[in-house]
Amino acid sequence: MKNIYLLQKNIIMEKFTKLKELVASMEVDADKFYTKGSGAAGTRVRKALQEIKTLAQEIRNEVTEIKNKEA
Repeated sequence: MKNIYLLQKNIIMEKFTKLKELVASMEVDADKFYTKGSGAAGTRVRKALQEIKTLAQEIRNEVTEIKNKEA
């Protein structure tokens, strides 16, 4: 059981790292969109935000699952 928990923890931490990378990577496009009005950059920002939303939901579900197993 402890090995499964550690494996899930590692998977969640990998997803959390990916989440941080996605936020950081869209900074340039957000700047281009808001300061220069680049429509293509806006599209990339929306795409990144959708990926962030999906990944955050996955992490949320996994955290809830682990929390409920401990209770």
